[in-house]
Amino acid sequence: MKNLLELQIGETWVEGEVSNLRKQGSGHWYFSLKDEGAQISCAMFGARKREGADALEDGAKVRVFAEASVYEARGQLQIIVQKAERAGAGDLQAKFEALKRKLNAEGLFDADRKQAIPPFPRVIGIITSGTGAALQDILNVLTRRAPWVQPVLFPVRVQGRGAELEIAQAIGKMGRPEAFGYPRCDVLIVGRGGGSIEDLWNFNEEVVARAIAACPIPIISAVGHEIDFTIADFVADLRAPTPSAAAELAVADGAELLARLAQIRRRMVRVTRERLMRSQLAVDSLRRGALQRDGEKLLRESVMRLDSARGQLSQAMRSSLEALAVRLNDARGRHKIYQPSNVLERRMETVAGLHQRLERSGKEGLFRRAERIGRLKGLLRTLGPESAFQRGFSITLAADGKVVTSAASLKSGDLIRSRFADGETVSIVNEVSRIPSQPVYPK
Repeated sequence: MKNLLELQIGETWVEGEVSNLRKQGSGHWYFSLKDEGAQISCAMFGARKREGADALEDGAKVRVFAEASVYEARGQLQIIVQKAERAGAGDLQAKFEALKRKLNAEGLFDADRKQAIPPFPRVIGIITSGTGAALQDILNVLTRRAPWVQPVLFPVRVQGRGAELEIAQAIGKMGRPEAFGYPRCDVLIVGRGGGSIEDLWNFNEEVVARAIAACPIPIISAVGHEIDFTIADFVADLRAPTPSAAAELAVADGAELLARLAQIRRRMVRVTRERLMRSQLAVDSLRRGALQRDGEKLLRESVMRLDSARGQLSQAMRSSLEALAVRLNDARGRHKIYQPSNVLERRMETVAGLHQRLERSGKEGLFRRAERIGRLKGLLRTLGPESAFQRGFSITLAADGKVVTSAASLKSGDLIRSRFADGETVSIVNEVSRIPSQPVYPK
């Protein structure tokens, strides 16, 4: 049975509703496809790497390209899915969704990159078929709503192989009109009438989308009917549901503008009349009051106030100039005083005076210290041991070098030294005798 199915049926397309979708950890997906009267088991091995796997979800209607087979372990009929797509979409719809995701990820659909449509364009470029009904619809609307607008047609093929290149080239040339001798347009309308997805497919091509995105002139996309959406609609600065609607979006309604102008005119006339009436009332009031009196008398007090103000102004100017002159002289004097050369000269004089005072003070201090040293030197000679040596005295030192001040501190056999003015002697004590503290008188 397996061999028969694989050989006789092989690979084929199957359409149905996804049911009981199970995504295994191994990466293989298992589900059922069912319709109103039957269902069949499906297996997709390595599902995440398969084309259209994101279309598989419970309840989704899909078309799968699969190989008929039999699961021998259970004796169960099944199909091995190679790729999947949403039912009714086909390969074109899959390509549409893929390109849409790609361009959206690049930011070509972002609102912040879209240009505003000018409110009152004077020249409108039309890129469409020169013989199609869409062109007539656009021209009819422009003639009815804005007959002052100049339409510029760039005829292109809007269907068939290679038409997308013509559309993209037309957009590029109209975006740089000076380089090709075309008039510069304020806005471009790019589109065609309705048709099948195959008829509209040229507006789903990437080359057209990128040409629209690169065009420096605002573009209104008008492809097909209101239910039709193309890649060009998403990239364009404004999407119109039909070519006629694109013309209506491009220009303001002339009749409506005239009505608004008439309303504004009536409002301006009313406001102007009211202001004139108020001004007339003010003039009449002045005529009844001040203007009835003599003009010279009316101006006399004003002239006197003007003369008084002129005198006060002159006096104020003189006072101000005098004050400024005084400040200028003061500033000149201060400048002369604080001029660097004068300041430096005064500093040099001060330094010279300080130097003299320092020198004089130093000499006086040295002289006083010299006199004091002389006095101390004389006093030292008078009170010092040398004077005692000159009068015949000597100093006795013990063996340890200490001065012997009392005979009682010596004993027989001690070594002593006697210092004189011109030297010293070493002696040994033979006898120690004390001198009585009271004089002894002989009997």
